[in-house]
Amino acid sequence: MQKHFQSCRVSMMVQGVTAGILVVGIGGNNGVTLLAGQIANRDKLSWETGPGRVTANWFGCLTQIPPRGVHGGVGFQGRYDGLASADNAVIGGWDIRSTKLGQALYDCRVLEPDLVRQVREEMDGYEIMPGIWDPSFIGESQHETALNVVSGDDDSSTRCRLERIRRDIRMWKEKNNVDGHITVIWSASVERPSEAEYESADELLEAIYDDSNTDDISPSILYAAAAALEGCSFVNGGSQNTLSAAMTSLFEQSYRQPDAPSTSALSKFAPYSSCRAYCLGTDFKAGQTKFKTAAVEYLRALGLSPRVIASSNHLGNNDMLNLTQKKTLKAKMRVKSDIFGPWQEDDLDHKVSVMYTPYIGDEKRDYVEYTSFGFLSSPHTMVTYTRCMDSILCVPLMVDAAIWCDYFVNHNVSPTDAARATAYLFKVPEGDSKGADPGFFYQMKELEKVLQKASGKEDDVIAMGLSKGIISEEQAKALRALSAILSTSSRATKPLNNFCNPRAP
Repeated sequence: MQKHFQSCRVSMMVQGVTAGILVVGIGGNNGVTLLAGQIANRDKLSWETGPGRVTANWFGCLTQIPPRGVHGGVGFQGRYDGLASADNAVIGGWDIRSTKLGQALYDCRVLEPDLVRQVREEMDGYEIMPGIWDPSFIGESQHETALNVVSGDDDSSTRCRLERIRRDIRMWKEKNNVDGHITVIWSASVERPSEAEYESADELLEAIYDDSNTDDISPSILYAAAAALEGCSFVNGGSQNTLSAAMTSLFEQSYRQPDAPSTSALSKFAPYSSCRAYCLGTDFKAGQTKFKTAAVEYLRALGLSPRVIASSNHLGNNDMLNLTQKKTLKAKMRVKSDIFGPWQEDDLDHKVSVMYTPYIGDEKRDYVEYTSFGFLSSPHTMVTYTRCMDSILCVPLMVDAAIWCDYFVNHNVSPTDAARATAYLFKVPEGDSKGADPGFFYQMKELEKVLQKASGKEDDVIAMGLSKGIISEEQAKALRALSAILSTSSRATKPLNNFCNPRAP
């Protein structure tokens, strides 16, 4: 039996090579908005809005916009060679609902009618792969519409469900000629927390393989495990506890090596991919939470002591409807209330309220009041109010997550560096980025550091200093030696040096 397969081609760096984005919940507001936006940008569409006619763009996607301003500003397109264009990505996915994607876009009322009219027919032609369905993990409000689910023999056991997802990935990849890196993104309804706990990747795989096992294994865990075995990255855009030490280990290349013993749990899932892939999350930090961390970062930078943050947000999309159930709301409140953890603001009273208001639809509205102690404990209070379509905030994070995974795989970036570089995308960074500083501006510095290291521009700075006479040959040699020591020290924390060549056929 073939124990492993290689499919580690570089994507978007060689003409004709394309990256893939597979969305779990492709028929939801995020999924259809992502697909519509990609078609609009690919075809350079324009459409009418209230204020006037606009043209497609990738605003909000840091990987897709160029730097702006005297000092560059935020925007990475054109700064680093090999950073993919999302115009050329291939998008697909699964959903437990059978509604055609163009119709789903029309129903969700996120985008302007004139744009919906132009992309609807093409979107209706996209395949929707049936989703893995376990009604115990999502709210009862989602049960009635779950008509496009895996059934029969493929649904007979946890192992069969996993193998169905793996087969879907392989068939989709072949059908769409995707020969670059694929990222699987969880954008489906938030699950209740899984009670299954595993200490290692072996334990996780053994539990999945055992047909008699009754462990509390969620669909998102199966999608993540399937992604790892197929050499795809996985991004947990939801609030549930998909990521764990065992799952992180499964994504380690040192675990998925081709020489795995025939008695190992991994060998039971042969053939599998030994290529680099990342496991990132948790819960996209798109709107209120992103500004909330930036605002508290600002207050702390002033030397103030934050004491009370009282926030509320309300909207009426399907995700919020799912959160009307206590079992799923628990997962969401875990991440929303834990966003300041690493700052250790022990005196901070942080309260969060979320409300389902059907009339508002996808347009999230949030109100936050910040009260801090200033000089001599005098109170300082400020208030923010935000309105924006939730999917318009979230889709750019999905794009950036997939493009960064593609870029990092092609540049042999370690799992730890990739996780820390993308921590800005998530409410509570977990896995290899657990405990990262929640400050947005600090996180952007981490991203810059990883990009500099991956692109080799660290050495360029030394060479430039040498050429301009700023430093001597002796100083340049010392700086390179120091850089090598720091790099070795970083790798020693995660011994992952023997990676497969991403250009291997």
